[in-house]
Amino acid sequence: MGHFGVIKTADSIISPLGYDTADNVNNILQGHSALRQHSLWDIPEPFMASLFNNGEFFAIARDRIASSIAMTRFEMLAILSAKQAIEKCDIDPASPRTIFIISTTKGNVELLGQAADNIPAERISPAASAAVIAGYFGNTNTPIVVSNACTSGACAQLLAARLLSAGHYDHAIVVGAEVQSKFIVSGFLSFKALSPEACRPFDKERKGLNIGEGAGTIIYSIQKENETNGAWELLNGAISNDANHISGPSRTGEGSYRVLMETIKGFDTKDIAFINAHGTATPYNDEMESIAITRAGLSEVPVNGLKGFYGHTMGAAGVIETILSQKFLERGIIPPTKGFEELGVSGKLTINKNCTATDKKAFIKLLSGFGGCNVALLFKQKEVKA
Repeated sequence: MGHFGVIKTADSIISPLGYDTADNVNNILQGHSALRQHSLWDIPEPFMASLFNNGEFFAIARDRIASSIAMTRFEMLAILSAKQAIEKCDIDPASPRTIFIISTTKGNVELLGQAADNIPAERISPAASAAVIAGYFGNTNTPIVVSNACTSGACAQLLAARLLSAGHYDHAIVVGAEVQSKFIVSGFLSFKALSPEACRPFDKERKGLNIGEGAGTIIYSIQKENETNGAWELLNGAISNDANHISGPSRTGEGSYRVLMETIKGFDTKDIAFINAHGTATPYNDEMESIAITRAGLSEVPVNGLKGFYGHTMGAAGVIETILSQKFLERGIIPPTKGFEELGVSGKLTINKNCTATDKKAFIKLLSGFGGCNVALLFKQKEVKA
């Protein structure tokens, strides 16, 4: 299999579970979930979600972001995460050899139907919003927006690897961010897709998904010979579309199966510690993923889903869940699947309910989304040398 030759140089997670990556990992290890019941935005029924405390969020944003430009919650969240990751490494975010890639499904959609102080109307466009985010760091390249439903965070990482591998840039700052709004919640309620209780990925009693807010940033760089000690490498990945339905996945898992087979081509699957699945806890998604994983011959590989801690963070999910998977494997742990009790899918999956130990250093990140899109990514940590 061919390698992209790119490694992760820094990361950051900001979510209702914590304002840095370490806090997020520690809260998961302690079994904490950010999912709470909310009654907001004049929506006629309460809903379960992982949302920021806005008072706390704005106080932290004001403290950490100095800007003369008025910003939305989405823009502040993306900047907070990117800034935190950039501060952990020595790259120049303003360099013409650095590209910003923003992953989001909805961006500033909360501006629909409501005026915002000093925010121009054109900022409802994700491109305009991305320009504010990249411009904050002095970057003059036109930022790239990836908005491919719930696969966006994985698609953005694959795009970053391809751009760096092709020599277009030396560094890619991939920011996945999402804030929730009446527009989004109402849409999922109209689909009857939201669970009235905390979601239960792959469980027999699952009732649907929960939504969440958050941001994750991964900085990718072209690999240098002296930067191999313990670094995470994105080895391979694939994108497909099953073209089944605007919101319903293929019943045979065809798209997900195809990206899995392309991603593991030439790799010894015995070295894979786990598959971090999309695991939205909807009846169709979890069933589809179980069929795809089984068809790909990966039934013996442990599977986990993290949405019982965060809900579905949409455009941020692929980035946040990748970072968490890496952090857990660095500790020799397969992540847990909060909410799972009894297998409720037809595929023969090995669901990891609780934290378990492993000495393997590779994993697959799997995502699916509306419109039939599917993505798989394969990561491996390079040998840690003393």
